[in-house]
Amino acid sequence: MAGIETAPAQTAVADLLEQKTLERIRAVDARNEGVIGVAAIDLVSGRRISYHADAVFPQASSIKIPILVEMFKAARAGQFNFDDVVTLRTEELVGGSGHLQEKLRLGALKLTVRELATAMIETSDNTATNKCIRMVGMERVNRTLDEMGFLNTRLRRVMMDSAAARRDEENVSTPHEMARLVERIYRGKAVDAAASQEMLAIMKLVKGDFRRAIPAAIEIASKTGSIPGVKCETGVVYLPGHPFVLSVMSTFQSGEEAPVAELAGIVFRHFEKTARSNQYGHRIE
Repeated sequence: MAGIETAPAQTAVADLLEQKTLERIRAVDARNEGVIGVAAIDLVSGRRISYHADAVFPQASSIKIPILVEMFKAARAGQFNFDDVVTLRTEELVGGSGHLQEKLRLGALKLTVRELATAMIETSDNTATNKCIRMVGMERVNRTLDEMGFLNTRLRRVMMDSAAARRDEENVSTPHEMARLVERIYRGKAVDAAASQEMLAIMKLVKGDFRRAIPAAIEIASKTGSIPGVKCETGVVYLPGHPFVLSVMSTFQSGEEAPVAELAGIVFRHFEKTARSNQYGHRIE
């Protein structure tokens, strides 16, 4: 009796290209003294690139993205209006990043809630951030993250709380969860479509490491994070026709240098190539 011939399993060339991209990421990891993680989501095809994407990393100021989401959620619930005026007092001043410090040293400041939230993201102002946390509550930020299914993303301390950091009470997430959170914002599902557009407009004001690796003509909406030993960034890269979400995290880093820009460049070149080709690699510009 004749045997039944079966066709050999096929390997998609798009999968091979993705493997090469992961090899380039591994090469960066191999020469880096610290630890890195990468997650990327093609917002058209849904294809993903993941490298240590489920490891839990400190977020530094990137944790301000879920705080921003909660600010819009609270506003929609009627807790406050973004045009409301709030007062920052000199005793609320904390150090680190931000542009409000010098002004606050001269006396109390009055800002709208929108200006406060923008300062938290655009210049990563820590005093503004702590005010936002007090306005919405740390527990509510984490409850919203739970409701979204982001169980590894946690706001555990206010900004510049060194004592809490020494107790390992760090603000944390994974590349995968932060990428999915920003994907929800992009798709209008974090709060609502209008809130998402406002959040992304604020995030477009940030100039981070992604900007160093991606052509100036391409818009980016992101939030950086940087504390000693840690550097990360998560956001949307508006590659024409094929926007994608990218989350790059690094920790146990030495000095000021971290591989965020280099890794962003590797992922950008991958999606730039696939955006210009069909699934078989035929360039169809």
